[in-house]
Amino acid sequence: MPQSGTPQTGEQGWDARQPPRRAEAAYEQTGAMAAQPYDEGPSRRSEQPYDENPPRRSEQRQARAEHHQGPGDPYQRGGEQPPRSRARQDPRAMSNQETIVSDGPRRSRRRGSGGPPEPPGPPAPPRGKDGGGRGGWRRFVPSWKIVVAGAVVLAAGLFGMIMVAYANTPVPNAAQAEALAQQSTIYYRDGKHVIAKLGYKREIVPIEKMADSVKDGAVAIENDTFYEDSGISISGIFRSAWMTATGQQLQGASTITQQMARGYYDGLSQEVSIKRKIMEIFVAVKLDDTMSKDEILATYLNTVNFGRAYGVEAAAKAYFGNRVTAAKLTPEQGAYLAARIQQPAWEPDAPELKARFNTVIQYMAEQFPEKYGNLPKTAKFPKTRKNAGDDGLGGLNGYMVEQVLKELKGRGLTPDMVKSGGYDIISTFDRKLMKAAQTAVKSTRQAFNMSTEFHGGLAAVDPKNGRVLAFYGGDDYLTDPWNEPFQSTKQAASAFKPYVLAAWLQAGYSLKSYVPGNQTVPKELPGQQKGGITNSHNVGAAVDVVKATAQSVNTAFVSMAYALPNQLDDVKNLVEAAGFNTQRMEDDVKVHHYQFAIGSALVTPVEQAAGYAIFANGGKYTRYHVVRQVKLNGKVAYPEQAPTKTVIDPGVAADSTIAMQEVLKSGTAAGKGLGSRPAAGKTGTNNDEKEAWFVGYTPQISTAVGFYREQCVTKTGKVIPPEHSNCPIFRKGSKKYGLNNPYTRPKEVSLGFEGAGPPTIAWQKFMQLAHEGLPVEQFPDRAEVGVAENIVPSPTPTPTPTPDGDDPFDTDNPFDQGDEDCFVNCGDDAGTDDDASIDDGLDEDTGGPASGDLDFSGGGAAPDARPTGTGPTYLRPEDQ
Repeated sequence: MPQSGTPQTGEQGWDARQPPRRAEAAYEQTGAMAAQPYDEGPSRRSEQPYDENPPRRSEQRQARAEHHQGPGDPYQRGGEQPPRSRARQDPRAMSNQETIVSDGPRRSRRRGSGGPPEPPGPPAPPRGKDGGGRGGWRRFVPSWKIVVAGAVVLAAGLFGMIMVAYANTPVPNAAQAEALAQQSTIYYRDGKHVIAKLGYKREIVPIEKMADSVKDGAVAIENDTFYEDSGISISGIFRSAWMTATGQQLQGASTITQQMARGYYDGLSQEVSIKRKIMEIFVAVKLDDTMSKDEILATYLNTVNFGRAYGVEAAAKAYFGNRVTAAKLTPEQGAYLAARIQQPAWEPDAPELKARFNTVIQYMAEQFPEKYGNLPKTAKFPKTRKNAGDDGLGGLNGYMVEQVLKELKGRGLTPDMVKSGGYDIISTFDRKLMKAAQTAVKSTRQAFNMSTEFHGGLAAVDPKNGRVLAFYGGDDYLTDPWNEPFQSTKQAASAFKPYVLAAWLQAGYSLKSYVPGNQTVPKELPGQQKGGITNSHNVGAAVDVVKATAQSVNTAFVSMAYALPNQLDDVKNLVEAAGFNTQRMEDDVKVHHYQFAIGSALVTPVEQAAGYAIFANGGKYTRYHVVRQVKLNGKVAYPEQAPTKTVIDPGVAADSTIAMQEVLKSGTAAGKGLGSRPAAGKTGTNNDEKEAWFVGYTPQISTAVGFYREQCVTKTGKVIPPEHSNCPIFRKGSKKYGLNNPYTRPKEVSLGFEGAGPPTIAWQKFMQLAHEGLPVEQFPDRAEVGVAENIVPSPTPTPTPTPDGDDPFDTDNPFDQGDEDCFVNCGDDAGTDDDASIDDGLDEDTGGPASGDLDFSGGGAAPDARPTGTGPTYLRPEDQ
């Protein structure tokens, strides 16, 4: 072993001056890990210079022989023989031979070539962890030069792609319709006469006519680098990208220029996507190159949404009054509008808005100290205008606007969208007929000295298309916003019987059928009280269906409903198909059972007017509606929705009309028709005369009129006059009463008249006015559908006609017409005069069952099965 070699661990003559053995050596000796080269200092090749006199060939062979001694030759620690290579001692080190430093000269790699060994080359570069080499995993890491070169190429490619995309992104040249829209307008059905204008007119004003406070406030809170940036915010873009990459919501990160581009130019949608954001950035940069900062800011403030209005001029008037313009805004008012930009839907005095207002004030002072340095100390949250936007809704207008907005909201067009969207809305309302409806109801109330306790509602529908032509729901929307024909639900009473008649004819039975006159068949029905359902006057044991309709015979219609193939379900399914509220109908059948057939269900006047349209329009029903179409910039944005379906056969509608024409000729409303113009209808009076109706139609118009009366009663029972038809909630001078503890509550009481009285008179007045100038149209001829189905035997002999001058309907009623529409115990079997004073068993405050004997919740015996024998003969093959 050469003297210059480093002794192996454990050899004789270990020099204490040598560095201490590595800790890894212990593992190498025990085999606990693969052998690794010692790391005890510089490589021995680096210690010795190149030897110009290599050893002789014999010496080389001797060295090789010694180097390749067999594994059985033990290593002698104290001998003269040099130690064997550790790679030969541990086979696990073979794979890492390149890391072992030989004590002798490096052998030639040209084994077996036969030539002399080449002289050793220059020293190999150091390897290993401490030698500075790239051993282990570092061999796979590219050098920094390659990394830099790759990054440069990648950056150049991305930059080139961005420049191509930027060059190919056009700047929009057309403004969005919404950006320039003015206020929305609601028209009568002619599309010319205006009902109301909603929202505030957008007024484009130049930058010179905008107060500095609103400009500075918008810049301070929305984009403080506006005057220095190039239309985009780099920090904002990176923040947005990070939020998107981490799966969080897309951040706005939008400058004023970007917001202006998105809100003003057509082609930049409001969708949340990376593609839209990139396009918005490109457009903003181009706009910043082509427009001045003042032009960008002016466009932005003229189009941005401030909540009640779009644009700073309209917003100033909307929040601070018509006398305040954008140029007259105070610093506080300008800061208020700037604070609204982020969340325009905030209420005018929302706590969140107040907090943001303070932030705007602080930012204005920091960015523009020369103007607003002291503003944080003096600024107060400004007062805003109350009830803004109610102008023009007084009188009848508000009722029409309310219904239009309600219908459009159901189609996804919210009131806020309407008020700021610049729409032209054409309603179904006829200007002349709206006045006629008000005149008919008010004049009738005045003629009978009705106080404000009396409430009347009228609705008229075009039966061919379901359009609500007119209604009367009150005189002033601002003082009494309750809309009677659309919101008041009252029991339909006998005005509901025509639907039972239609179900009867649709089942294959005819008008010639004889039905019970004095008692029901069967006598006991589910839900009735003891004694059963009777009439208020004697009509005999049997009547045909036409007479039963004309004289409103309760027992007849209840028995007809029971005799139907599916009993009450046939009636319920028909009225639901005719537009009545499904839940109300189902609930009433469960509670009132067969009283459902004579009008116990709750309905509204507009439902009744549209429901009777099936008789006027050949059996077809079109859902009632109040909007014909909505236009934006002259194009239809929301077309009319008027789905039509067939509810009953045309022949059924024709024969039902024959029976209801008799009501106005010889029945409960005799003499109150329209003269030579064909008309049909039905009266209705609830128990104790609490509600009274008349619903009638011609081929052109179907109209329903209903009255009821409410008194305002305190807890002590004192009756207080209504205020604008409303029961007082507050008491002057007292803080005890409020919404949760109202001063008075409405209590429904008797009207004192029946359906043949004021309701029929008001209907007649309106229909006469409504048909002025219209051609006279005839109803279809009698169709004679179905076959007779006699629930009771036909009378023998034929009942003697009533002598002239002896009217069986004559009563003491001041309106000279009786109406057999009460539900139960309206008379005895022997027949008595009309007595409508029987209590209906409903609590006067809530409309629920009273605590007395009468209970509408059921309890009667189940009905017997229909008698066997010859069943009814059906007209339609599919019903056989």
